[in-house]
Amino acid sequence: MAYDEGLAERIRQRLGSDPDVTERRMFGGIAFLYRGNMAVGVSGDDLMVRVGPDHTDAALARPGTRVFDMTGRPMRGWILVAGTALSEDDVLGEWVDEGRAFAVRLPPK
Repeated sequence: MAYDEGLAERIRQRLGSDPDVTERRMFGGIAFLYRGNMAVGVSGDDLMVRVGPDHTDAALARPGTRVFDMTGRPMRGWILVAGTALSEDDVLGEWVDEGRAFAVRLPPK
């Protein structure tokens, strides 16, 4: 599956040159990891965001979101944000920051 390279580039710009952030191809798209833990990624035209189990319900109440479900089993703690909901850089930035904030709290891999 191809992924939206434009969206990936916007994420790169938001993350800047942080040496703790790496990229890896995953889920047929690209993932951005903080110290080895996935924070956000791009799958098709959508943004994958790791929000954590405690924040899933609140994240799903926001516009353009849905459950992250690639295998028929929803993954609690992960959501997808429709690419159409990310046209504003501020909105994308909030999601990227939220994913990074969760990954920062995890021990490095």
